Amino acid sequence: MIHIGQLIERTLKEQGRTVTWFAGQLCCTRPNVYKIFKKDNMDIKLLVRISDILQVDFFSVYSRQRQERNAVSKKETDM
Repeated sequence: MIHIGQLIERTLKEQGRTVTWFAGQLCCTRPNVYKIFKKDNMDIKLLVRISDILQVDFFSVYSRQRQERNAVSKKETDM
């Protein structure tokens, strides 16, 4: 399963953005951003906001992972 907080943190770093910038965009404090990085799941509304801010469709990441997991399960069933 994807650890969404780690994925958000990695994306932020890849974009060259700072935690301070991200906190400002989310209208929260830096400590709250670090709490987000530790979350392995989160509220959909928050994930939508983060997706918009970082311009990344984090929902598609989950969808791809689910499709891959289903494909593996189907292969195992077909054997």
